[in-house]
Amino acid sequence: MTAITNHLPTAELQALDAAHHMHPFTTNSALAKKGARVITRASGVTLTDSEGHEILDGMAGLWCVNVGYGREELAEAAARQIRELPFYNTFFQTTHVPAIALAAKLAELAPGDLNNVFFAGSGSEANDTNIRMVRHYWALKGKPTKTIFISRKNAYHGSSMGSGSLGGMAGIHAQGGLPIPDIHHINQPHWWSEGGDMSPEDFGLARAQELEQAILEFGEDRVAAFIAEPIQGAGGVIVPPSTYWPEIQRICDKYEILLIADEVICGFGRTGNWFGSETLGIRPDIMTIAKGLSSGYAPIGGSIVSDEVASVIAQDEFNHGYTYSGHPVAAAVALENLRIIEEENILGHVRDVAAPYLKEKWESLTDHPLVGEAKIVGMMGSIALTPNKATRAAFASEEGTVGYICRERCFANNLVMRHVGDRMIISPPLVITPEQIDTLIERARKSLDECYAALKEQDLLHAAS
Repeated sequence: MTAITNHLPTAELQALDAAHHMHPFTTNSALAKKGARVITRASGVTLTDSEGHEILDGMAGLWCVNVGYGREELAEAAARQIRELPFYNTFFQTTHVPAIALAAKLAELAPGDLNNVFFAGSGSEANDTNIRMVRHYWALKGKPTKTIFISRKNAYHGSSMGSGSLGGMAGIHAQGGLPIPDIHHINQPHWWSEGGDMSPEDFGLARAQELEQAILEFGEDRVAAFIAEPIQGAGGVIVPPSTYWPEIQRICDKYEILLIADEVICGFGRTGNWFGSETLGIRPDIMTIAKGLSSGYAPIGGSIVSDEVASVIAQDEFNHGYTYSGHPVAAAVALENLRIIEEENILGHVRDVAAPYLKEKWESLTDHPLVGEAKIVGMMGSIALTPNKATRAAFASEEGTVGYICRERCFANNLVMRHVGDRMIISPPLVITPEQIDTLIERARKSLDECYAALKEQDLLHAAS
């Protein structure tokens, strides 16, 4: 058995990593010179690197380790399933107990008539599934021209050809021939940076009404679905104005457009309910799930589908699937993860303890000279860094320059807090305690102070003209 704690020296691990490991969303040549931070173990909300530093994980891995690290129950569930049935597929009129049980449990937890699950290995795969499922649905309904998906700029729905096309990130679209045909993007409901002199409420309505304008432009007979995250995650934890989602829902209902809520980040307790759709009053036809489904302990994703859509798809062979759809080990881990969330009342902890305390402490950061706004819903928050709070100004430097400086100070202070452009974002494990939140805020404030000092020293405290 390969040892983990008795590892090679950090420099040797970094050299091996640089020689053979291609990292996602990374300029690998630059990382090779710098050396990757090597994480060797974790417990609760704390990571330990190869040098023995203990790091508070303010991002729950990648928005996913909802129940925290080191859960023996999840290790035991995986081991038990590996011994009993390590793998079998769900093709060819075959199924197995973990997939059956997990699908039934998800149907119980999901709102409305979302009672059917198509499993995938990730959120990216699930959103690829959604493209094919929705287009096939409309074809079976006798409306084969309804093929256009409308999404939002700066949305993230994955990075495969289909899911990367659904997302609205220019950096992804610049590589590999994306987006694929019949994907259209409208503007995001990001009041802080794009709202101008409008009130948040008026701005939210205006941005939602861009969906109606696009439907009228293309024609209702061409538009298949609208897809969006309840709260944009990788785009910078963009919380839409209160007017936004009710208007989106009205438009989808009026024009017979399927509504897909990408719950990959918001699902499984992140916003204080099982799903972000419940928090924000959305009635989706399909929900994309992954990440918190297994708390990241095993790769699994899926689409939770309404009875109406599933009943139509059931009329024909759906020529789609993955080797690991409903993988028995991943499904067993996910089931145990859901049991932990329920039996430990983790949603109650979020609603009654962690989220109210984190909100109070997070919003207090607006007294810092760099922080223009602090937005938070449940256990996902963001702060906007700005040289001028009154005008909501951007920095004169290239976007992300200041955010990167702040992120590097966070890492130096043993806090994982991510930057998206010049926004700093957090998404800690849902089990975080008030004492650990105090540590997170203390390290965040120290990092902001050090970032501010660095900006002064480098003469970067200038607003864009």
